[in-house]
Amino acid sequence: MKIKFVDLGFKKATTVIALSVVALVVLLVFSMALRSMPAIRKFGWHFLFTGTWDPVKEIFGALPFIYGTVVSSALALLIAVPVSIGIAVYLAELAPSYIKQPLSFLIELLAAIPSVVYGLWGIFALAPFLRGSIQPFLSKYFGFLPIFQGEFYGVGMLTAGIILSIMIIPTISSISREVFLAVPFSQREAALALGSTRWETIRLAVLGYARPGVLGAVILGLGRALGETMAVTMVIGNRPEISASLFAPSYTMASVIANEFTEATGDLYLSALVEIGLILFFVTLTVNVIARMLIWKVAGNVKGEMRE
Repeated sequence: MKIKFVDLGFKKATTVIALSVVALVVLLVFSMALRSMPAIRKFGWHFLFTGTWDPVKEIFGALPFIYGTVVSSALALLIAVPVSIGIAVYLAELAPSYIKQPLSFLIELLAAIPSVVYGLWGIFALAPFLRGSIQPFLSKYFGFLPIFQGEFYGVGMLTAGIILSIMIIPTISSISREVFLAVPFSQREAALALGSTRWETIRLAVLGYARPGVLGAVILGLGRALGETMAVTMVIGNRPEISASLFAPSYTMASVIANEFTEATGDLYLSALVEIGLILFFVTLTVNVIARMLIWKVAGNVKGEMRE
């Protein structure tokens, strides 16, 4: 009887602990929605499509920050995804055993570096290098494209995209590696038995089978890029304008909150910043839910084959 009572108490205690996390998320959304209500009432849906951000006249629009967030994250994925998948394939399929563990540790160590350190490196090393070498080169040979036109500031969208790509490589590569290792070995054996080369086996049996899981890893990396604050704030230039050029300074939803929250003296100003945070929360939450579902799909497929 005593054992049953202890078990029941333990079950109820752990249930309360688990539900408290859900309650915390609900409370977070509720409080943010409540504080952003003045901006929601005044601007409505126009808040998402207005490009003016003028605290003096109390005219606020989130479009420049949404644009900066989307473009910087997309640029980061464009750079990081090929590198991350290449790393994951090498570690899971090709690397000798004496290289796998040290290299995996070093790559995962990138995720432990504080974002402010990335920001400092971006300011003092990456930005001057881009301003003096890379941006003039891109402008000279690809200047006919709007994305490579304009002044060379060093800081800007291109710098932020590169910093973000470095920061999300550990996330994408580590999860992709685990997804590749979860592919049943019978898939590889079947491809090799049919006369496939090593590359064809990886391309058809491993990459093809693990595509949903890799996509989930990419979306998780996107979620990290969308919410990154300090490093991006230090290198993106922080100018609330929409420009086609990757050289131009820009702004993201996270960086505008970090930069201007302490300066928000008016209630409407503060409410607009909180609404941007609420938008960022829902975008990041949606991205992470999609990623988890894709990864679970791969895990479910592997478990189904193991039962068979």
